[in-house]
Amino acid sequence: MANGIGLGIIGAHAQRGWARAVHLPALRESPDFDVVAVASTGAAQAAEAAAVWGAERSYADAHELLADPAVEAVLVAVQLPKRGDLVEAAIAAGKHVYVEWPLAPDADTALRYRDLAEAAGVRHAVGLQTRNHPAIRYLRELIAAGEIGEVLSASLHYSIGTAETWSERYADLFDKTKGVNHLAVVGGHAMDQFGHALGPFTELTGRLSTRIPEVRIAETGAPLQVTSPDQILAHGVLASGAPASVHIMTGGPAGAGYRLEVQGRTGRLVLVSADESLVAPRYTLSKTTAAGTEAMPVPKRHWTNGSDNPSPSDNAGEVYRGFAAAIRTGVAAEPNFDTAATVHRTQDAIRTSDATGLRQTLR
Repeated sequence: MANGIGLGIIGAHAQRGWARAVHLPALRESPDFDVVAVASTGAAQAAEAAAVWGAERSYADAHELLADPAVEAVLVAVQLPKRGDLVEAAIAAGKHVYVEWPLAPDADTALRYRDLAEAAGVRHAVGLQTRNHPAIRYLRELIAAGEIGEVLSASLHYSIGTAETWSERYADLFDKTKGVNHLAVVGGHAMDQFGHALGPFTELTGRLSTRIPEVRIAETGAPLQVTSPDQILAHGVLASGAPASVHIMTGGPAGAGYRLEVQGRTGRLVLVSADESLVAPRYTLSKTTAAGTEAMPVPKRHWTNGSDNPSPSDNAGEVYRGFAAAIRTGVAAEPNFDTAATVHRTQDAIRTSDATGLRQTLR
């Protein structure tokens, strides 16, 4: 769209990647943004990406993109371990910034980014788009409206199968120090959905376990030692006072997906996914009361792009809509760096509790 907000893509690729698969179709449908520039590794790769993304200019250096006056906002789609100073540099350049998840290695860094952005007067967004799924929005609405009365307790179980042979470009997933392991990525998306519907933990006890200690690199057949957890457990108390538990399981040939159960004084809500997709499963929501169990189809007011089961790019499109509104009005829209800090704070508490054996209070 002509005259949209000028957007630069840092980490654009012509053939592969999450940004290519999800952000590109979302931006092609967006009435709010024009992709004006891309940055990638090397001039040839950047030029190839620019052709695919429809950008007029390409850069082999992300900092050159940040100096481009036509770029008003940026998407930082570079994976966390390779991101370096890009978030801070974008803020310092006065660019509004959308950062892929995870935002940071920990909550303190996320809060520092938030404070820098607020001081610079730039708006910010983060790639926790799964909270925009219509079923999650509807579940949140029902709970807030008291559909099942006071919430007594809640639980989330999520399981996903994972291979034991991986391309070497995914090696960071198995290193607990890199910030893109299952706790950070799978746990981040799953627990943000849970928190968006029910509110944050105020205290918790966590447990992490690595049950699959070795995987293989597909290109070489060499073993890779795994230090990141594949079993993530937390139980504690939500801001509402309700006790809650989360168990995120990865490994094995197949998972069962999501099951989120909310027990209330007058009924129970159960959200179940039809598959193990992390970011765009088909959900079924039901409500049980003394009168029996009934299906709760998502009302059309919550549908996205005419569907109650939108694609990941449709959910990302909702983030872009909020991001654009924040840029134009100055009013914050979630998910943003504050959202990210809440999720990172919960993950930090799980790690600390696992290391110390102590219950953690979240500030």
